Order: sequence, then C-alpha cells, then structure tokens
Amino acid sequence: MVKENKVDILGPPQSLAPVTSTVINIQTETAVPDHIVWSLFNTIFLNWCCLGFVAFAYSVKSRDRKMVGDVIGAQTYASTAKCLNIWALVLGLLLTTGSVVLMVIAYATAYTMIVKVMKESGGYH
Repeated sequence: MVKENKVDILGPPQSLAPVTSTVINIQTETAVPDHIVWSLFNTIFLNWCCLGFVAFAYSVKSRDRKMVGDVIGAQTYASTAKCLNIWALVLGLLLTTGSVVLMVIAYATAYTMIVKVMKESGGYH
C-alpha cells in the first residue's frame, strides 16, 4: 500500500508583528585640524623660546583625542596648538630678522673701525 504525504502550502504568517527598523548613525570623520605639520616646521626651524616644541606636543595631543573620538578635546588642543604656532612663527620671524640686522650692523661697525685704525696707523702692516 502506498502512503500519500500531504503537504500544506504555507501562506503568510497569521500574526504580523509590526516591522521595526533600527537606524544607526555613523559619524563621518570630523575635520579637526591638528596643525601637526605646522608645529613640526616651527619646532625644526623657528623654535625660539621652545614654542614650536610645545605647539607640537599640543598637536600630538589633539591627534590622540581625535583618534579616541573626543572631538571637543581635540578641538581644544588644536586651538591651543594653533595659537602657539602663530606666536612661534611671529616671534621666530621677528627674532631671526632682528638677529640678522644686528649682525650686519655689528660687522659693518667692526669693519669701519678696522679701516679707521689702519688709516690712523699709517697703512697696512
């Protein structure tokens, strides 16, 4: 004797639960400039009063905060690094220019004094 298997065709589910959706907001990388290249430049070339080095330290702290996800902390450190970089750049340019001007004046004065002494002594010996 052959047995028949009866298969029921399944329809839609009897009780429909409301479909809920979950929205995940993925924040894109916020653009917080850390000024690390500018700080490195000031550290290497214009490091009067160690302001370039301090600015570099704050830039690294800003980058670390950004990697952790602390945007407010990164912005705080970045603004401090920017302020220190501005001061380092301005002081570096002023003090470097002033040093060059003073050296030129000192060499010119020394040269005129040597020429004057040589003329008074009666020539070159």
